Parts: sequence; structure tokens; C-alpha cells
Amino acid sequence: MSTLSILIVLPLLIIFSYVFDIIARKTKFPAVILLMFTGISVRLATTIYGIDNFDFLDGLIPVLGTIGLILIVLEGALELNITVNKLPVIIKGFLAAGLILILNVIAISLAFEHLLGMSHQAAIIYATPLSIISSAVAIPSSAGLRQQEKEFVVYESTFSDILGIMLFNYAIRQFETNQSLVSAESLLALGMQILGVIGVSLFITFCLFQLLQKIGHHVKFFLILALLILVYAFGKYFHLPALVTIFIFGLFLSNVKALLPGFLKRRLDLEETEKGLHEFHILTAESTFLVKTFFFLFFGFSIKITDFTSAEPFIYGLIIFGIMWALRYVYFTATTFKLSPSPLVFISPRGLISILLFLQIDEIKFLENTPVLIDEKVLLVVILSSMLVMTKGTMKKEAAETVLEDDITIPGQIAVLQNQEDEIDNNLPSEEGEQETL
Repeated sequence: MSTLSILIVLPLLIIFSYVFDIIARKTKFPAVILLMFTGISVRLATTIYGIDNFDFLDGLIPVLGTIGLILIVLEGALELNITVNKLPVIIKGFLAAGLILILNVIAISLAFEHLLGMSHQAAIIYATPLSIISSAVAIPSSAGLRQQEKEFVVYESTFSDILGIMLFNYAIRQFETNQSLVSAESLLALGMQILGVIGVSLFITFCLFQLLQKIGHHVKFFLILALLILVYAFGKYFHLPALVTIFIFGLFLSNVKALLPGFLKRRLDLEETEKGLHEFHILTAESTFLVKTFFFLFFGFSIKITDFTSAEPFIYGLIIFGIMWALRYVYFTATTFKLSPSPLVFISPRGLISILLFLQIDEIKFLENTPVLIDEKVLLVVILSSMLVMTKGTMKKEAAETVLEDDITIPGQIAVLQNQEDEIDNNLPSEEGEQETL
């Protein structure tokens, strides 16, 4: 492809993504699906014309996905406003993310073991990415919900991302050393590791705050992003949950007055920090949009329609999605004591993180000889199913609210008219008043 062709194609892809995002806001249909279908369609066209050598995508997609993951977690943390009043929502979001994640991993891994004959280790590893909610899709799709429900989706999906990635890396580390996944020693070591990472994260966050204030150059936010990516890379190299550092930095940056310890506050110019927060948030949001655009386009482009030669991917994908949705429905029914499904039941999409972790499975050494029964085709079916059901749920929510508003409008109008009549009656002189005047 020539330079001129690239200069034409790349801006068009960004414009298409922007248009898709506008369509998604109007119709509640996820823009991610449109991006993936665009990539699939372009790949189909290139295959028809005999162009089918795109090996560079195998290395490009994981890189884009990792950068997108860092930006998504950072943006999600910047969205979180921690106050005492919001502690119940935060706790509910954390518990929902953790419990539903664990239940999904257990149920899906058991299905893989008994229905597909997979080993216990392989079943856990393959089940974990399929159990993680995508905050990149869930948060934008919750825009039409009530404020409390929207905040719950933000907390639940963000915690699901972080806990899911930590569980995935923890399981790999335990299986590589032939240790039990659940034991007092393993869980204690994990807890100590998390506390250590949190302590290091606070130190790194303080250093980044200092750097953010003292940099006099007009370009400083991309330097902070570069340092965060570097911190993640080092954490990944040493098998540490470095994503916690990204999350803590974003959380403290957006809640610097509420969360930062007093002895650190005295060393920082809080007014200057809050001044730069808005600009940094805009940069993060725009960078996330750009990376997500190309990631999902290239992921769709890497999928060949001709690979769907059997019904197995559809069957496996629908079984997995059925387990996910049933567990989520049972959880919200048990916690809300309502049989009618809440809109939150439908908002459980799979997306970027599931794809990214799936791509990492190929690099796991103890799974090299494991037959690949759950592949990208099954993952695509699960992603599309979860997003379509989420779209239907959010549309149903809006339709119910529209009917409710129509029902409220007429009594409201009657009340207004009644008040107007009362005012007129009060302003009219009474017959006794008229007689006294005469």
C-alpha cells in the first residue's frame, strides 16, 4: 500500500469511528460491533481480490490492546468520584464484580471440563477472559441509565477489569509452579503482593504528581502516559499486578483532596493538580478513542468469515453466554429480591480485555500441547451475543421510561390546569364582598 493510500485510509477509519460513536449514542447500538463488522467486511473484500498476507497484525493487535487496556483503566479511574455518600455504591460494585467473576470462572470452567474434556488448568485459563466485563463498552452504554445505576456500572466494570486481569495472571503463575490455585499459603502471598504493589503504587503516584507540577514544558501529559506504560511493562515483566498502579494513579488524581494522605498533600500544590486534571482527562479520553478504534478494526480485520465452517463456535459461544447471563440474573435477583430483570442484568458485555487475554494464552508454555477448542471464533460469538443483549436491555429501559413519562404528563397537566383555576377563583371577588362594597 502506498503512502498516499495510507494517508487516505487512516483518516477515513477515524471518521467512520466517530460517525459510529454518534450512531451508538442515538441508537444505543455499540459502536464496537460496527467497528468489528467494518474490519470483517474489509478483510472479506481483500480476500476476494486475492490479498491475504497480513501477518503483521499478529504483533500489532496485542500492542494496541495493551495500550488500550492501560488507557481504559486510567480513564475509568479518572471517572470515579470517591465520597462518603458513594461508598455503598462502590462496595456493591466491588462485590458484584468479584462474586460474579468468580462464579463465572467456576461455572464456565466446569462446563469446559465436563462437556469439552479440557484439563482443569486449561479450563480455568480459558474461562477467565470470558468472565470479565468490558468497561470500554459497558461505561458508554450506561449513559441512558439513572445516575446511581450508571455509577454502579462504572465501578463494577472497572473492578471487573482489574480483578479479572489479576486473577488471570495469578492463575498462570500458580499453574506454572504447580501450586494450588486456592490455598491459605497462596492467598496470603497474593494478599501480601497486592499490599506491596499498593504501597509502591502510592509512591509512584506521588512522584508522578510531583513531575506533573514541576514540568514547565508545554507537552507533559504524553510523558506521564509514557511513564505509566513503562511502569506497566516492568510490572508485567516481573509478573506483578501493575494495572493496580495505573488504577491508583487515576483514582488519586481524580480524588486528590479526598484520598491523598495529609503529609503528601502538604508537599503538593493541589490547585495546580486539579487545574491540569481536566486537560489530562481530555487527552486520555481522546487517546482511548483512537486506540480502541484501530484495535477493534484490526481485530475484525484479523477474522476470516471463511473460518466459520462449522456450527461448533456458535454452539459453544451461546452456551458460554447462557451461563454468564443466568448467573448474572440469579445474582441480581437474589440481591434485589426482584424477579423482573433489572437493566443492570443486561449490561455485561465482553470486549477488549477478553480479546487481549485470549491472545496471551498462545504464549503460555504449559498449554502448548492443549487442543484449541475455544478460539477467537467462539470469543467473537460471546462478544456479539453479550453486546446485542445489552443493546436490547438498554433500549427496553428507555422505552419503559418513555411510557412512564407519558403516563406522568397527563396528570401533571391536569394539576397545572387545576392550579390555574384555583388562582382565578381566588382572584374573583366573592358575592359577600360585592354586597359589602355596594
